[in-house]
Amino acid sequence: MSSVAGVDSAPQADDGGSLRTVDELAAAAGLTVRTTRYYASLGLLPPPARRGRMAWYDDTHLARLEMIRALQGHGFTLQAIEKYLASLPADAGVEDLAVQRAMLTSWTVGEPQELTRRQLDQHAGRRLSDDEVTLIEEFGLLRVATDERGSVRYSPVHGFDVAVQLLQVDIPVAGMRAAGDAIERHMSALAEELTVVLRDEVVEPWRRGSDRHSRADAEQLEATIGTLRRLTLDAIVRGFQRSANKVIARSLDRG
Repeated sequence: MSSVAGVDSAPQADDGGSLRTVDELAAAAGLTVRTTRYYASLGLLPPPARRGRMAWYDDTHLARLEMIRALQGHGFTLQAIEKYLASLPADAGVEDLAVQRAMLTSWTVGEPQELTRRQLDQHAGRRLSDDEVTLIEEFGLLRVATDERGSVRYSPVHGFDVAVQLLQVDIPVAGMRAAGDAIERHMSALAEELTVVLRDEVVEPWRRGSDRHSRADAEQLEATIGTLRRLTLDAIVRGFQRSANKVIARSLDRG
């Protein structure tokens, strides 16, 4: 009797962390068991530890699920997530995954939504034509994907409402594309430079500050990066306003 209980009762991980059943793992990650098993079937999770007839999942499995959810919220497809996770070291621990998640998702705004086609129209405040949906997707302000059940889901990106309003203004599509290309070109360069600063001046000193950080330490780093994100976004808006005003002033001087 005791030997059976010993097999089925929750053991401890080798590092002293918690071990969970698949039901407990799914609940901790805020997912359904079905979705958790689906991710595992895609190879997004390493195999569980087998002890007797039970499968046990540790904190690393939970950190990977949290990474998957964060990357999905950032717009990555499951195929892209699979490729990215495969590029990480096989022994990447909870701290490493938390740092990666913080770096990759620190600029997301709000929680992602997965909408049906009808819900997308409701979100837009009017019925969108297929051409309009395609155009907004091309602008990068709408993500379209197929879930594990084969249903098409639409995820509006921050700025979707602006695109919907622009489509109602009498502006040539070519002009909107040109403006979008200019914004994308300059914002991509700025984002890349700011990411380097964030990595070199914040993340790397934090990593060097201790041989081993706790999960709470990693969560604090993520919160710090989130605060920097909000301040930087505000600074970008204000900086653009200053630059635009300078352009206007120069134009008046030339006049």
